[in-house]
Parts: sequence; C-alpha cells; structure tokens
Amino acid sequence: MQKNTALTLLGGLTPEQFMKRHWQKKPLLIRQAIPQMKPLIARTALLEMVESEEVESRHIVRQGGQWTLKKGPMARKSLPTFKTPDWTVLIQGVDLHNEDVHALLQQFRFVPDARLDDLMISYATDGGGVGPHFDSYDVFLLQAHGQRKWRIGRQKKFELQEGVPLKILKEFTPETEFVLNPGDMLYLPPGYAHDGIAVGECMTYSVGFRVPRSAELASELLMGLSEEVAEECGSARDALYQDPGQDAAIRDAAIPQALQQFAADAVAKALKDPQLLNCLLGESLTEPKPNVWFDTPDQDDLPNFAWPADVRLDRRTKMLFDPKHIFINGESFRAAGRDAKLLRQLANDKCLSADLAEQLSDDAAELMQAWWEEGWWH
Repeated sequence: MQKNTALTLLGGLTPEQFMKRHWQKKPLLIRQAIPQMKPLIARTALLEMVESEEVESRHIVRQGGQWTLKKGPMARKSLPTFKTPDWTVLIQGVDLHNEDVHALLQQFRFVPDARLDDLMISYATDGGGVGPHFDSYDVFLLQAHGQRKWRIGRQKKFELQEGVPLKILKEFTPETEFVLNPGDMLYLPPGYAHDGIAVGECMTYSVGFRVPRSAELASELLMGLSEEVAEECGSARDALYQDPGQDAAIRDAAIPQALQQFAADAVAKALKDPQLLNCLLGESLTEPKPNVWFDTPDQDDLPNFAWPADVRLDRRTKMLFDPKHIFINGESFRAAGRDAKLLRQLANDKCLSADLAEQLSDDAAELMQAWWEEGWWH
C-alpha cells in the first residue's frame, strides 16, 4: 500500500487524498469498496462466539419503543430465531479470533496502527439495529451480507434518551439515507449521527479507531509514572524534605509554602523525562485488552528453539515503536542500530524472514525467543 496509490477500498481515492478530504471531516459513501464481498465468517460460527468469555458480545432487541440489552457470554440457544425480527448481536474484536477478519482489518492501515482499534461484526434480523446514535471515533461501516439502510446527519443536540440501556439520541434529524449492499461501505467521522436498520437478514462489519481522551490518558500515564517513581523510594535519588530556615510556629495549621514547593518540584522532576512518558505511552497503546489470551508453544518445543521459515506476529499482538523504543503487548525495550531497524520492520510488516531474523544480535534474539515462548509470534 502506497500513500499515492488509488484504492478501490476508498472509491478510487489515494490514502493521502482520503485523509486530507474526509478523515475527521466529512462522510464518504463508497459503492463496491470490496467487490463481490461475502461474509468472512459463517453465521453459525459468528453467533457461537457469544458463548465465549474471551469475546465481548451484546444482544439487543427492540420491541416498539422498548429496548433490551444483554451482555455476553450467553447461551447460543438463548438467541431468538432467525425469523424473529428486530434483534441484533454485536461481536467486538472479531479480528482477534479469525485470521480472515484480521487480514481484512490490515487493509485499513493507511491510518497509524496506534489509532486502529478493532473490527466489530453486527448480525441483525429484519428491522434490527441499535437506534440513532453517534460515535466519538471514526468508523467504516462495510456491508458484508444482505442490506442495511443508513440514515445519517450532522448532530447539534446530543441529549440521550433516558431509561434506555443504549446511548440512543433523544432527537435525530437525518439529512440523507443510503441502502448498502454487500461490498458497499460508509465512512463516518466522529460525532456524525447515524441509524442503521437491517433490511432482511444482514451482517455489517465496523472498523473502529482508538480515541484516547486527555483525562483518561493522563490518568494512565500518571499511574504508570507513580509506579516508576515508587521504585526510587528509599534510594539515593529519593530526596528528603528539609527546612533548616523554618520559623517557629505556634498552633499554625497552615501548610508551609516551602513544603508546597517541594511537592511541586517532586512532580515536575517526575514529569521532566520525556523518554519515560514516551515509554509509558507506548506501553499503554500496546496493552492487550483484558479478554486477550495468547497460545503458547508446547512445552516439548521450548528447548528446541530455532528460527522458522519466517517470523509472523500473532494476530493479537500489538507492536509499535518510536525513535528509541520498541513496544509490544504492554512492554517497552530500548533498541538501536540494526536491531531497531529489524524490529521496526517486524512491527510494520507483521512478519520477518528467517534470513533477517538471524541478523539480530544475541540479546535481541534472546528477547525474540522470550516473546515466542509467550505466544506473541509464531
């Protein structure tokens, strides 16, 4: 994929054109973004996923103006029949569990990996949907099976209906509507209200993106920073508060200004190291979701490690980098020179030939073996 190569997926636009014209700006309807599109996972296999504790799933039913929501895991037999209208099942992160779906998600890597989140599949019977709503993130809505009618519009009022288990808009005035057929795709920027209703049985694939919130991100970084700082407690670098110039105080409950300044300096010192914050950010962005588990090699294979024909990252592995670090599944490592170049290639391409892997230093090769034992690559 090149920045200036026209893509059928984007309706003939290049990735560069799409990002400049539409990304976080305005919707785009793409007819036959994926020609001859067919579901990548069968209906039976998809709906069986609601029984797994490793899969985030939701069952939504609309009866008139009433909505019910049930979160998985749940028994497959508890779902209504396919002839029953107005129900939906949402399966989150299907790319983590199916290789074909994972491969489809890779087609959207014209957006940085740090922003790409997951692929959700919505199965619905006739009339099924989740009501008019808006997302805080960009989304591509790809029709995989059947038809879905979408009504969309710029939203000025964001009040939600009360007493409803879903985030459904109180007022929604659509500006336009489309019926998507298999292979058609609709891109919507954040905050663009939309309401999708199944026309007969249908499956829709939703490609979503990560949108860190400033307060949430700051909380995660400060929590990680506190853990780093805690390791210095009692060490030579852990300065003690001193106040040899303190005046006498009689029944004075005021906090001394010198102590306030000492506290401010302590926090400023902890925030002063930009590389530490970069590490914590990379670790946060690659932290696997709580329901992600890796398949480790057989115990009998562990003593017999050897480079395979090629190194291929597990589809659940998240791997990013910055100029000085490699981040993988919530961990960070310093890397430089040839090792950094090769590990960045692994992060970008998701694979590395055995010839290139053998060029890693002994330390990097030892690290790679540890990752293999964790099931992070195969």
